[in-house]
Amino acid sequence: MRWSEIKDESAPAFRRHKVTVVGAGHVGAMVALQTARRELADVVLIDVLDGVPQGKALDLYESSPVMSFDSKVVGTQDYADTADSDVVVITAGIARKPGMNRSDLISVNAKIVAEVTRNIVRYSPDCTIIMVTNPLDAMSYMAMKVSGFPRQRIIGMAGVLDTARMRSFIADELDVSVDNITAFVLGGHGDTMVPLTRYSTVSGIPITELISKERLDAICERTANGGAEIVSYLKTGSAYYAPGASVVQMVEAILKDKKSILTCTVYLEGEYDVSGYFLGVPCKLGGAGVEAIIELDLTAEESVALDHSKQAVVDLVKIVDAIGHF
Repeated sequence: MRWSEIKDESAPAFRRHKVTVVGAGHVGAMVALQTARRELADVVLIDVLDGVPQGKALDLYESSPVMSFDSKVVGTQDYADTADSDVVVITAGIARKPGMNRSDLISVNAKIVAEVTRNIVRYSPDCTIIMVTNPLDAMSYMAMKVSGFPRQRIIGMAGVLDTARMRSFIADELDVSVDNITAFVLGGHGDTMVPLTRYSTVSGIPITELISKERLDAICERTANGGAEIVSYLKTGSAYYAPGASVVQMVEAILKDKKSILTCTVYLEGEYDVSGYFLGVPCKLGGAGVEAIIELDLTAEESVALDHSKQAVVDLVKIVDAIGHF
């Protein structure tokens, strides 16, 4: 049997999208798997631990005949292999343990994120960065300072996850499909987030007409503490299925230029009367990254809650500024 390759030197070279995932832990591996499985892009998994990204990437790729995807998945410790990535997802850093809050992670993770970002900029200067490392709002700020990227290309994954948690709790409460539920959660990623119940609906019906205030308050509180609840169960780790899935929804919106309306952590320049900080707000996410920021009309109570959430981010950013690394 002969196999004859046919090449047309005059034809433009085909190039698949390329996504780099920094950090081969649970979240990073989940992002790599779902990105490849949906055939959104070829995936590069990179980590400082010798053999870990290579082993996990090989294992993921060997699942491709069973899961029927043709995306390539490779593991590496060399940032040169990440060159010309369209999207880079940063998950690297230490995870929370029981009793820790996101601010406890800041000194260690700030140094990691600064080093990672410098390498990303060197090899993929035109990419969009999706930040997952906690404390996410402050780490997004660090990445922006180090990279010098415009604000539309630094996006924190928080609101998609927080909204997903809220939607799942509403679905349980009403015994309806999650597909019928929309929700909005604004603010920082943590217990100061601001779930907006009056903008949350079931097939267009406001949930305030379907669920009592007492039960809604309980759902909002559980949403705000969603990550901590999982940490309390796992003891030695934190959530990764829902965070990973949330990242991939954002990756898909960017690579497919879907113009999706998603709550993302973005750098504000006057929107919601906030300037100079990253906060979770509704955005239009497409091929250029953040293509629009949607300003909702807030009640006085919601504005106070958002200001309180912003202050928590301000306090973290002060620590980042003191640490430096940029």
